[in-house]
Amino acid sequence: MSLEHLWAGWRMPYVTAASVSGGEAAGPLDDGACVFCTVLGASASEEDRLIVWQGGTCVAILNAFPYASGHLMVMPRRHAQELEDLTEAEAEELWPGVQRAVAALKEAYRPEGVNVGLNLGRAAGAGIPAHLHVHVVPRWLGDTNFMTTTASVRVLPEALPDSLRRVRKAWR
Repeated sequence: MSLEHLWAGWRMPYVTAASVSGGEAAGPLDDGACVFCTVLGASASEEDRLIVWQGGTCVAILNAFPYASGHLMVMPRRHAQELEDLTEAEAEELWPGVQRAVAALKEAYRPEGVNVGLNLGRAAGAGIPAHLHVHVVPRWLGDTNFMTTTASVRVLPEALPDSLRRVRKAWR
């Protein structure tokens, strides 16, 4: 029997980040700080922070641990946990930001569908429940496979910097 190898050497930063944080790569930082607030407040470039778009009160960033290539998150800049916590300005900018994210993903990836969703609270599946964010994920028929089912591994065909360039180019 021959053993097949799947090489994704460019994913080492992902693996390292996940193991440094005890496998909770999407959760709060070790010091209890909000990962989104830390990323948004960092002095690194927009590219390094995976920022696709910045509005007056909201932003869109690539998920560093995506379900699929192009997985975006649209969120208020301000640390807000619940929909009812949003200011009027944040609420008025959030949904158009989601609409633009969907349009950009459709143009950039030509998916067969798009998941748009909020997980409000840990019981609802929120990995970062303290900072509201809307997931926008391009989907294709059959885009899940045995790797996810049997090995809890996602195989992504595109590096994050390539996804960032592709989505930014399509953003209107």
